[in-house]
Amino acid sequence: MLGGLNHLTLATGDLDRSFAFYVDLLGFRPRVKWARGAYLTQGNLWLCLSCDHPQPAKDYSHVALSISAELFPAFCAHLRQAGIEEWKTNSSEGESFYLKDPDGHQLEIHVGDLASRLDSLKTRPYEDLVWFE
Repeated sequence: MLGGLNHLTLATGDLDRSFAFYVDLLGFRPRVKWARGAYLTQGNLWLCLSCDHPQPAKDYSHVALSISAELFPAFCAHLRQAGIEEWKTNSSEGESFYLKDPDGHQLEIHVGDLASRLDSLKTRPYEDLVWFE
């Protein structure tokens, strides 16, 4: 039986640039780095940066990272001051900042969790919503 997400690997065309983005801008903790990759952590998330030819999603696929409501405004200001632009405007529950990493992978900085999202669906359900619990 599966136990959860083990790690996330993102392809990068420039390891040093991506390493700096995730460590210096987003605050990931560097664990190890080698010629063609790096392991970083953020809370319980294990992120692998792997040298390859990135082909970021052109659809809504993205990686969402959690942040507290208290830290969200200052963190967004920090991102905007660094010249990061949003790829999408938030229209769902909780505050979100949507950005791209240096290789074009779509990320989201999000305030909230599954419980808050499910609570919001009680008042604003998606089309043809079916509850299972």
